[in-house]
Amino acid sequence: MEDAREKAQQVKEYLSTHDRLIGVMGAQVEEVEPGYARVSLTVEDKHLNAAEVCHGGVLFTLADLAFALASNSHGQVALALEASFSFLKSALAGDKIVAEAREAHLGKRTATYIIEITRQGGEKVALMKGTVFRFDRPFPPEKL
Repeated sequence: MEDAREKAQQVKEYLSTHDRLIGVMGAQVEEVEPGYARVSLTVEDKHLNAAEVCHGGVLFTLADLAFALASNSHGQVALALEASFSFLKSALAGDKIVAEAREAHLGKRTATYIIEITRQGGEKVALMKGTVFRFDRPFPPEKL
């Protein structure tokens, strides 16, 4: 089990430094364990749409970041096959939103994750379900 946790930490470190969107969004990778990831973001003015609420694309992207971390946490390249997303409530400027991805199924070739986005107080903002295809390639990529 310790090897699995070490691999998950390698994935966390690699994506935290190599995924450019994490920095652009201002997201924080808080935790990665085998089959699990938590990513957070404080909603700023740059995240708001014309209605002055957090843009749906920001919510989807935050969930997708957690999805990517959790699905690659086993040390094997995993790329999304499908994702469905439900918006439940608006997030506003100043809200701290957290996306938590949990593995629902891990197979040889596919895996499915449920991602919840909540804001302070645990109030659900959005739900996502995503499935990945698992390749026979190591992640993070091995250095040449």
